[in-house]
Amino acid sequence: MQMINRTEHLHRLQGMAITKMNQLVLIGALAAGSALAVAAEETICFESRKGSSEVTKTEIAEGLPNVKCSPRAGGVLWWGDPFDGTEAMGKMPVEADYSKGEAVVKPRAPQLSFLPVCGVACHNGTFPAENDDPNPRKLVMHGDVVPDALNLQHGRGGIWCLDCHHSDTRNKLVDNFGNEVSFDEPQKLCGKCHGPVYRDWRDGIHGKRIGEWASTGKKRWWVCTECHNPHDVQQGARNRGYAQLIPERAPILPKGIYNKDHEGHQAAH
Repeated sequence: MQMINRTEHLHRLQGMAITKMNQLVLIGALAAGSALAVAAEETICFESRKGSSEVTKTEIAEGLPNVKCSPRAGGVLWWGDPFDGTEAMGKMPVEADYSKGEAVVKPRAPQLSFLPVCGVACHNGTFPAENDDPNPRKLVMHGDVVPDALNLQHGRGGIWCLDCHHSDTRNKLVDNFGNEVSFDEPQKLCGKCHGPVYRDWRDGIHGKRIGEWASTGKKRWWVCTECHNPHDVQQGARNRGYAQLIPERAPILPKGIYNKDHEGHQAAH
């Protein structure tokens, strides 16, 4: 009887050991899977305006990423290829610095997830009912974009949605003559009101460009909505046209330099 009980006890211990081993194997597999998932997780950072200029980090050549992302602020620090994902700007309606070299832009449409369907699934002439009334009114939809349609934070009460969006083709913008303007060319819309800034942008004074140094070289131009949120230009109490970003830390001084006195210019020099 004792022999049988001892045998059963040994079998029970063996079963417990096997169960424990299986549990350890499962835990190890889950840990390995989690590590692989973390390793495979995409790194995404923004180029200019957080939430509207995101780019996914990829490798364009061995050891060369398309962008270097800031671990602190989440912005792009530098570009491995300044022309990655760009296309020709197209014909500009006026003479500008653009004519001195090759100008490219990054299309804005891919950043607007609902753009392809907004003129088909919605605003299709059937639902909702057509309404070309340009006067401000409370919106049933788009609260995530415009929290208070009766207090649009752009134009200080002088403009509203249909001053910028085409009344018939809602996935297009509109110029002063009622012509459709692509979301990839917002400068043609913004220039309607912001003439001096538009001229500065054309001449390379306003905005950002990256690429070749030569005046006749190839450059990527940033367009208006890559930096400015058109639905919140005033930024509330800040009354500014550009949202604040988390600043980067000051760079570490080179070895052997203990302060920034080397930046001063002495009269003797």
